[in-house]
Amino acid sequence: MDIKEEKARNLFSTGYNCAQSVLGTFCEDNGLDIAIALKLASGFGGGLRCGEVCGAVSGVIMAIGLKCGFYIERDFAQKDFCNKKTFEFIEKFREEKGSVLCRDLLAADIKSPADLGKPELKEAFKNVCPEMVAAAVRILEKMEFER
Repeated sequence: MDIKEEKARNLFSTGYNCAQSVLGTFCEDNGLDIAIALKLASGFGGGLRCGEVCGAVSGVIMAIGLKCGFYIERDFAQKDFCNKKTFEFIEKFREEKGSVLCRDLLAADIKSPADLGKPELKEAFKNVCPEMVAAAVRILEKMEFER
C-alpha cells in the first residue's frame, strides 16, 4: 500500500470523513496547514451530507486546486489546466468506481443528516468509504501535473 493511501485510510479510521481524509493527506505537500484543511473539508463528507458528490472526490478536487489551481487574475491557461486535471480525475474515478455520487457508491440514499445514523449507512460507511478514500488517493497519485 502506498504511503499516502495508508495515511488517508488512517485519517478515515480515526474519525475524519472521506473529504478530510483525502485533503488531509495532500494538504501539507501543497502549502496548507493540516488543521485548516481538516476544518475546510468538514462539511464535504457524506456527499455534502446529502449523498451528492462523494467526499473523497471532493477532497481530491480540493487537493488538485492546491496543486495547480488558478489564483492569478487572468491566468486563463492555469485555469484551463486545473479544469482539465479536475475533469481527468473525475473521469478516472468514475471509470474505476462507476459513479462519483455518494448515494450510488454506498447504494443508499442520504437525504438529510438524520439519515447518517441509520444502521445500513453506518455499515456502508465502514465498508465502502475506506475503499473510496484509497481509490481517490491512488488515482490522484498516478496523475501527471507537469505541463
